[in-house]
Amino acid sequence: MEPSLLVASHLSALFPSTQPIPVYSTHKEIPQPPREMTRANPSNTRTILLRVTHGGFMLELLSLSSDIPPLRFDFPAAILPSPSIVLWESQELHVLLATRFGSLWRIVIPIREAAPLWHPNANRRWYREYVLQSTYGEGLVHVQGTHCVVISQPNGSILRLEAEALGGDTTDDLWRESRADARSFLHSITSLLHAGPSGGSDIISMASHPQPTDIGNVWTLSRDRHLRMWSARGGCVVEHALPSTAPARTAPLSRSSPSPVKPSVLLQPEPQKLLCVFTPSHSDDPHILVFIPTEGSLSSGGFFTLFIMDGDVLRPVTVFDASETSVHCRLQDFTVLDDTLYTLWDKQGQSMVEVRLLPWEAEDGAMYGGWSTATYAREAELTPAYLDELLLSPGSTADKCFEAIMRPGTFSPLTLQAAINQYTDACRSLPPPYPPQLLVSYSTVGEQIASVVGCTVQRTKDPKTGAPLDENYWNALKRDWEGFIARCREIERNGRWPLAIGRGDPESGVFVVERERLASLAGEDISLRLQRQLSSSAPVEDQFVFVEVLWTMRHRLGPRLMQSLETRINEVTRQEIAFTYADIIQEQVRIASFHEELDEPLERWVADRLQSLGKVRERARYVLDIIGGFDKEVKREEVDTELLSRPISPEWSKALTASYVTTTVHARYDIALSLVTLLFFVANDLPQWDAGLLAEIFVVFRGISTLRFMARQPAGDNATPTAHAAAGVPGADDDVVAKLRNMHVSASRGARFQPTYSLVHRLANLYGHSSGLPASAHRFLDATGLLQSLSPAHATRQEVLFCERLRILGYREVAREVLAWLPRTPGVTYVLGRLWLDEGRYDDAASAMEILAGSFGPHSALSIDDQEAFAVALPGERLFSTQFDFYLHVSDLFKATLNTSHDVFFTQLALSVAAPDLDTTTLWHNVIKGLTDLGQYEDAYTALISTPYDRLKRDCVSQLLYRMCEEDAVDRLMALNFAGLSDEVEDALAFKARNADPRIRPFYSRILYTWYVSRGTIGARARKLAAVMGDAYAFAELAELQLEAYVVAMNSLALVDAKSQWITLPITAETGHEVSGLSGMGRWLSKHIPEGKYAPGKRDAEVVELKDMQYEYALLSARVDLVRRDPTLLSAGEFALPPPSIVLRLAQGNRFNTAMATARTLDVDMSDLFGHLAGRCLRLSRNPDAVMSEDTSDWLLTDKVSSWPGTPAEKGWRYLRQSLERHDGPQTDYRYTKVALETLMAFDRTTPPPPWLIHTLEEHHPEYLIRTCLRYEVLEAALDHTLAMMRKSDARLTDEVAKTAGGTWLPYTLIDQVLVAGDSQADLSPRGRALLGELRTEIASRMKRVTKYSQASA
Repeated sequence: MEPSLLVASHLSALFPSTQPIPVYSTHKEIPQPPREMTRANPSNTRTILLRVTHGGFMLELLSLSSDIPPLRFDFPAAILPSPSIVLWESQELHVLLATRFGSLWRIVIPIREAAPLWHPNANRRWYREYVLQSTYGEGLVHVQGTHCVVISQPNGSILRLEAEALGGDTTDDLWRESRADARSFLHSITSLLHAGPSGGSDIISMASHPQPTDIGNVWTLSRDRHLRMWSARGGCVVEHALPSTAPARTAPLSRSSPSPVKPSVLLQPEPQKLLCVFTPSHSDDPHILVFIPTEGSLSSGGFFTLFIMDGDVLRPVTVFDASETSVHCRLQDFTVLDDTLYTLWDKQGQSMVEVRLLPWEAEDGAMYGGWSTATYAREAELTPAYLDELLLSPGSTADKCFEAIMRPGTFSPLTLQAAINQYTDACRSLPPPYPPQLLVSYSTVGEQIASVVGCTVQRTKDPKTGAPLDENYWNALKRDWEGFIARCREIERNGRWPLAIGRGDPESGVFVVERERLASLAGEDISLRLQRQLSSSAPVEDQFVFVEVLWTMRHRLGPRLMQSLETRINEVTRQEIAFTYADIIQEQVRIASFHEELDEPLERWVADRLQSLGKVRERARYVLDIIGGFDKEVKREEVDTELLSRPISPEWSKALTASYVTTTVHARYDIALSLVTLLFFVANDLPQWDAGLLAEIFVVFRGISTLRFMARQPAGDNATPTAHAAAGVPGADDDVVAKLRNMHVSASRGARFQPTYSLVHRLANLYGHSSGLPASAHRFLDATGLLQSLSPAHATRQEVLFCERLRILGYREVAREVLAWLPRTPGVTYVLGRLWLDEGRYDDAASAMEILAGSFGPHSALSIDDQEAFAVALPGERLFSTQFDFYLHVSDLFKATLNTSHDVFFTQLALSVAAPDLDTTTLWHNVIKGLTDLGQYEDAYTALISTPYDRLKRDCVSQLLYRMCEEDAVDRLMALNFAGLSDEVEDALAFKARNADPRIRPFYSRILYTWYVSRGTIGARARKLAAVMGDAYAFAELAELQLEAYVVAMNSLALVDAKSQWITLPITAETGHEVSGLSGMGRWLSKHIPEGKYAPGKRDAEVVELKDMQYEYALLSARVDLVRRDPTLLSAGEFALPPPSIVLRLAQGNRFNTAMATARTLDVDMSDLFGHLAGRCLRLSRNPDAVMSEDTSDWLLTDKVSSWPGTPAEKGWRYLRQSLERHDGPQTDYRYTKVALETLMAFDRTTPPPPWLIHTLEEHHPEYLIRTCLRYEVLEAALDHTLAMMRKSDARLTDEVAKTAGGTWLPYTLIDQVLVAGDSQADLSPRGRALLGELRTEIASRMKRVTKYSQASA
């Protein structure tokens, strides 16, 4: 037979805890014993699992074919073994059972088409009771059918109950009782003369032919190994005595005989499954298979005897032993399915299944083959030694222990709940006061464990010194966690006790029922078979000898060294690859001193084995095929009709698939880790290896490591009943009503479990599930695509989709961890941005999304693979055709999170790249409204004025006005011009002044009055001027005339003495406070107020100096130049831009010479100008053709610059350097040089800035340079600059003149920040670590010298 193994899932993790239905008895004398620990005694019929729990008082029905809640019944007395469920006329399911104090119960479950099998909260009569009338003794109950129940009695007799009439909704069943003895009167007298051991005739096993059948006989086995057949009317008609040991193969099998055999040791008195009645496929006669345990045998756990029923005669057929592996094991159950014997053994508390074909003759044993054994795959037990291995890696003790016990499949929810309850009770048994953690209610079991375990451990102090005893605290905490885990292991061991084996529907296969788990028999794949063989030191096939060498090598290295290697391998796998893998591994070997840590015999053994095997590279490729390989049927393409006809799998089937996936992933990871460890042994030979092979090894290890991490993640608890009720889930209210109706509210106290699936289980729902193992598990692994990558530098479509699905499911921590394994391709960056968006990290998400905009449009440089991987995460799985569409998509994402600032930002970016003929009214409206909501009123006004839609201006101006008035921003409102919209402003304010309540702020009447006063006639003149200058030709004509007037005035004033270079202008009633012919800026206006100001003929005077005229001339010249180049400024009302905006527009138009001259004349800050110029230089370095295609006549194509030698990029950098030397210096505090540096580092921090730029800042602002490097995480540069600053200071310190207090000053706080940053960065390069060491040396040397000088001066 094919190798197989057991995979299991916890029942309490699959089925929610429902409210039990109380069962009331008419029996008057029923005592109520205390309830005991939970026990399970299942009986399986088709796809329904029957369990008896709570010390025999609770009957539970679990449907394995559909996802419906369990059906539970709370009986007033303990249930006798073994209840059964039978089908009656394809219309009803009948559950028949007997209780301890003489009641026979029938539970009726109607079967309806296309409807759930049952509703636990249905208001109906579920059960019927019959009280036994005859003398009754507790015994084994066997349900032969819906109308017949047999109960064993003391001394080997049976009580047979046959239904004469079935009850209904209001009546109970009517039964006929009859008793039959095992022996006749003459046989009883004979037995008195040959008395056997006491209790030898007690029945311990009963069986009958499975339904449907017309065979009414019942077979029993007593403690003295007597097999009897009972008929419905004749009582015991056949008796056969079985030996206590298997007879010799040559000895003839004895015929049945009523005479007793020689007394021997009796079988155990508790009920056992020792009989099985079946009809084989080649015969119509029933066969009886009997098992006799041999507890003292050293060759097997017992032997089987096969009988055939020939009329009323039992004819022995064959005898065969159990397997050798069954020694010291206990048979729990066995069954015959399709002429195959399936046995379930209890092997030291764990399940073991053995399978073989039944031999039909004594000589057929060898022909039918031997036994095939199936056990659970090797799994790590949380022993103290294993916990010590876990603690070798960095992390806290509590976190590591908590993560270990919460791994799916390690402990069941029932185990964890029972363990934490016991732990809490033990803590409360101590004298008060209790820690506060013990007095708080918790929503989940995991939260309770994390809070309560270790809460009684306190940090103590040394009584003599007062120092905290941290080592004692951590040891006590570790012991406390070890004690809790030991408690969990003990409870879990009891929950894994094997109980029964059987099969429901044919597609389900054979499954094993344990107390708290449901297991299935599945085939082994290659990795699991290798793991089993290598773990047990069993021989492997020749093609797997190389894997055996790898496995042995890894185990001989030891846990500590393997933990260190595993950490380094994971670091290499996660980092971006800038060198070959051969160089990286050799560097890691050198850093870790790998060969120094090895034992020389081990290194020599590995070398000899590899040399003897040969072809190491080809064998490594074969190992990769084992790790990433799947069954052939996984690759089979399924047609649409098969996908549509595939039935929906129940949750327990998906849970078994998840368990198989977890098991095979761990086995594959062990093999993959062994293979990567081999690379450290052969590091010197790796340069001769194929680079593609090394890349494939690491990409497969990346995939299997990701799967291993995912397989260890729980999916979290489902919503609690309270959450269900709050969400309006149907059934939550019915549960409460059922409690009140049955007056059984107290039963809900304590733990009530909801399904707690693993993450793989959740993903199996998402990826689709098919029945059958290992095919379903392999289909899942293949669908994830994590083992199909070929290059670690790329993220495939399946990998990006896998991360996106994790994000959609809400597992953000897992998604972030998986994304950390993948390279930052556009698809990965997009999913990471969406993840940050879900977590509320809006700035990080915006940065990631803004970077991705270059991936769209006709100039995109994405490869075909990157396009496919990127598209799978986008809506509709299609790339956006333009950047405009992508910006709108990102804007919608931020809008959905109510993040207005980034919504507006990306909408503005969309407007900047929108097509000219595209209607963008909605986008402009969103920008104006968003900026208004953010309180950025000036920006909202700019957007309002900039929009080309007049109707939108008129619609939005009132919203802006009202919002500014409501937010008490009237001063800011009056500072805005509202060119061309004055009428709308006045109308809006007038409407509010007429209709708003004048007693409540804002006072619109006062605001309107302020508007009128601040504008006066100026508003009318401004409108006239706008009307006159609305035409480009009219504006140019008037501006030229005004420039000529300025020139004449300035030339005239230049001829007079410097003290007299000013003129006075009168202030008339018409001009008000506006300076005639000037811009009206109040900083140049000085009033001369004579004493007789109010006398007739007296008026104010305005003084205008020469420098004011020069300022106005330069400002108007710049405006005229802008209007000539962009006439649309007139229509937008932006011809009167302020000086900073003029300089910025000139810079954006690449007119840097003009912009710098204008800024110098108008005294405008040039920070934005130099930032733009630095950005242009960067573009020249990376894409010179794109920059040279623009207008560069005002900087690169001037006579001076064009005469310089070098490329355009070199000319651009030289132009930037000379411009900074000319316009930047101590008077500006080198502000523009700082802006240039920040622009370069923000664009690309990996490329060092120009040396002359660094030299300037290092000379004049070293502290700023260091802080900037720290802010942009360029730690090596920060270390370099810090060392340079200290050495420069040390040079000054050696000067005798500088030996003062001020001469020894350094920014020590900043230096400490550099040291902390260097220590906290785990991936610091070797050069960085060397610089860090030099810095510490310099600091120590300096401190010694400063101390020396201080002592000398003292």
